[in-house]
Amino acid sequence: MPQDRQMKLGAFLMTDGHHVAAWRHPKVRPDASVSLDHFLNLAKLAEAAKFDALFLADSNGVRERGLQALSHNSRAASFEPLTLLSALATVTQRIGLIATASTSFNEPFHLARKFASLDLISGGRAGWNVVTSSSDSEALNFNLDTHYAHADRYARAREFVAVTTGLWNTWEDDAFLRDQDSGLFFDPQKHHVLDHRGRYFKVRGPLNVPRSPQGHPVIVQAGSSAAGVDLAAETAEVVFTAQQTLADAQAFYADLKSRAETYGRDPDHIKIMPGIFPVVGRTEAEAQETFEALQSRIHPVVGLALLSSTLGGFDLTGYPLDGPLPDLPETNGPKSRQKLLIDLARREKLTIRELYLKIAGARGHWQLVGTAEQIVDRLEERFRKGGADGFNVMAPFLPGGLGDFIALVIPELRRRGLFRTDYEGRTLRENLGLPFPAHRARTAVPLQAAE
Repeated sequence: MPQDRQMKLGAFLMTDGHHVAAWRHPKVRPDASVSLDHFLNLAKLAEAAKFDALFLADSNGVRERGLQALSHNSRAASFEPLTLLSALATVTQRIGLIATASTSFNEPFHLARKFASLDLISGGRAGWNVVTSSSDSEALNFNLDTHYAHADRYARAREFVAVTTGLWNTWEDDAFLRDQDSGLFFDPQKHHVLDHRGRYFKVRGPLNVPRSPQGHPVIVQAGSSAAGVDLAAETAEVVFTAQQTLADAQAFYADLKSRAETYGRDPDHIKIMPGIFPVVGRTEAEAQETFEALQSRIHPVVGLALLSSTLGGFDLTGYPLDGPLPDLPETNGPKSRQKLLIDLARREKLTIRELYLKIAGARGHWQLVGTAEQIVDRLEERFRKGGADGFNVMAPFLPGGLGDFIALVIPELRRRGLFRTDYEGRTLRENLGLPFPAHRARTAVPLQAAE
């Protein structure tokens, strides 16, 4: 790998912070999840530090099991991400805006139109994080008793992405003439009707939103199961993933890049950005003190509910907290995350309590507690040794945790030549080093022939 390449960094904004007890931190505003001012401040902070993108997760349901656990958790209610990113687009100019949206509980035309609109509003900075959703709590809000089977929802996702990208190719880049003298608003030969008829969707098109300065939104994918990796290899341009060890990260990186080549893609056109949960201090003791202060605020019922949810919805209520994790059936939820946590518990011989404490911040992502130099040493190793193209930064609490990372870690990354000092371009694609997508009409039917 070229020694002069630089990391890509995303700022993953989880309302008040990624630690499950973040909302109880004395420097966090308890209404952060529904405070526009809070998010406006975070967006400006991340852009000033030259992060590639803001990243927002989302769910179409409340995932926590039981009212008691839910009532002690700040994540029961928050903004819808596309609405929020549209507001953040107005106070930023360069930073990317990535929102999560489910292929299981949406229709392609809706999402194609919404993300294309965000892309235009932001001047070419939108990204779509493709997920299939993972819990029955979401299915219950959409006329279902249980979630789709894992294989079915990935088959649906593959077709969903194909339809969405097809709709984004309705218009060629120079289709809109807007010639006031001749009265010709667009060239009808550069307008294409999709007319898709597949297993899951029947979508005629055309899309009623033009292409943006970056062609179409960047496609991000977050699944790490076998089906998820294959979908990413075929369609994704950025991959958000979780691995605990360097060896696992290298194996995932090599596998995904290799699979991309089998689809005829350039492996450099997929940026793999694992999640990291950094707790940084000016000394190791200061970092550890910050981390322990958060750990001490975890309500046991919230910790157990988080673990149950992350394991795919398996209810651990009734099992001894200081006993081992029981043998679990394979989940219909996030298979890769369940396996990661089971492997972690077995490898480190963790009790149920120790396991929920272990994941209370990072939820299975890579947790780093230490000084800037210690954290950058480990990031550089994973980056240099083929485990990542960059990282999605999951600040423990907000805004302070992100501010600490920017004040302490970013300067050390720059000192080692690992991170930019200014943006390379104006669009998300330009800053990530991704190519402009050539227009590809799924059909070549001009408007007058289609009507």
